[in-house]
Amino acid sequence: MRIPSWTEDELLLAGALVVRNGWRELRTHHLEVQELSELLRSLPIHEPQALALPNFRSPDSVSRKTTDFMTNHSLYTGRATRCGKPTLLMIDAFTEREAEMLQAAQAIEAGIGSGELHLIPPQPDEIDETGASAIEGRLLVRWALARERNPKLRAQKIKQVRQRGGTLRCEVCDFDFARTYGELGEGYIEVHHVTPLHISGTRETSLDDLACVCANCHRMCHRCRPGESWRTPTALREWIRKSAPEGRH
Repeated sequence: MRIPSWTEDELLLAGALVVRNGWRELRTHHLEVQELSELLRSLPIHEPQALALPNFRSPDSVSRKTTDFMTNHSLYTGRATRCGKPTLLMIDAFTEREAEMLQAAQAIEAGIGSGELHLIPPQPDEIDETGASAIEGRLLVRWALARERNPKLRAQKIKQVRQRGGTLRCEVCDFDFARTYGELGEGYIEVHHVTPLHISGTRETSLDDLACVCANCHRMCHRCRPGESWRTPTALREWIRKSAPEGRH
């Protein structure tokens, strides 16, 4: 079995290490490299067969990845090492939104440290139909989806909407399941985190963190594009407005 390619989660954590070190590489003997090697080997992503490989995410491989980050950064004046597109996208993400990416890395580190991420089973749609996951990491998507699918939270959110006198419809496109499907659609809606988990932090989810959305808009909120992920309902509404043919806004 070949050593698996680096995932977004792993690249995120390696990138955060380099950024915290002033965009400088770290050598194998550095304690931070050895600690990251241990952390990567503990992530609930890869098959047990991969973990059994002697060089899987070894300190040497982690050190080499930090070199990729340093030498492929736009401010580096020397010769760049060869690396794949996922690494280059992660470098761009850290360059364009450093604080947010560091928050994402910290959220994964906290989730692994607390053991919570090990308890969450893989979720449908944590990887999209192209095989890609959010650049902030598959584990954060898994964590968020698990929270969104909590039936107790969903029921409480629906109750909140109704107590406030609102109609149970999509906050993005106004789709109303009951209006379209009658009794079959009565009381049905999906919920979406308005703020990414890595920004809101690992605190307990409040009802105001959630938005009611239809299945289509929910999927579009989570759909990944190169270097981009996680849309709020407000951002998706603006996307729809810009994409609509002239005169159909």
